[in-house]
Amino acid sequence: MSARIIFLNLCLAILFASQAKAQIIVSDGTKIQYETRCISNTEKPENVTEETMMLEVGKNLSKFYSYTKYVCDSVLAVDFANKASQETINEHLKQYGTSKLSERTFRGYPAGKVTTLDEVAGISRLRCEETDERPQWKILAENDSVLSYLCSKAECQLKGRTWTAWFTAEIPISEGPWKLCGLPGLILKAEDSEGHYSFTATGVEQCHTYRPILFDGKKHEPMNRKAYNKVSPLRLVMNTAMQPRTRKTFLIIHWNDNISPHP
Repeated sequence: MSARIIFLNLCLAILFASQAKAQIIVSDGTKIQYETRCISNTEKPENVTEETMMLEVGKNLSKFYSYTKYVCDSVLAVDFANKASQETINEHLKQYGTSKLSERTFRGYPAGKVTTLDEVAGISRLRCEETDERPQWKILAENDSVLSYLCSKAECQLKGRTWTAWFTAEIPISEGPWKLCGLPGLILKAEDSEGHYSFTATGVEQCHTYRPILFDGKKHEPMNRKAYNKVSPLRLVMNTAMQPRTRKTFLIIHWNDNISPHP
């Protein structure tokens, strides 16, 4: 195990201990990493944003967000808890980088809702809560393999786009990247018909040891989708500079670790 992984696990352990009185919503889950490609400006299709994203799945709940943000926020939470110097905080910001895709999508929290959190320029923190819209999928006869899992093909219409997804019944979890869900198996690959968005799973981890999923959006400014789109017009794609921030209050939803990847 690398020193960085050991340090990260230590940070998460300290973070959980410091938040032990927070509400626990679920207690077991799965974690999937996706390589994500987005074209934020369709007039310049050559400008592609790429980011490693993480989907954390618990009972009736999922969280989709940047892996870079996961690492950086975990370290910063420990810095704030330990009252680290501004010099230390700035060094960690530099060391772990910033996420290119700043949105965090919570499906099923609150129950029956999808909550989107975003930060604009590291200053404005936004929260958009909507009814959970389940795609109506058409399962096709085609098959493929992703990460050695046998996958079936499906298509749907969602948010004005036509989506193609590859899901595996070998992992009977009705979840996927972003707001794509509702198939009889985990979605490992998906893309829209215009080629503006694509998600490809690069790792699947089964979680065996308790760790929390964190929700820190209670103090974000609430707004409806129309207002949110005006402030955050690129929706999934928003390049923001991470700035030093005040100490966060986390709501513990769920998490686990000690994971065995698919062979």
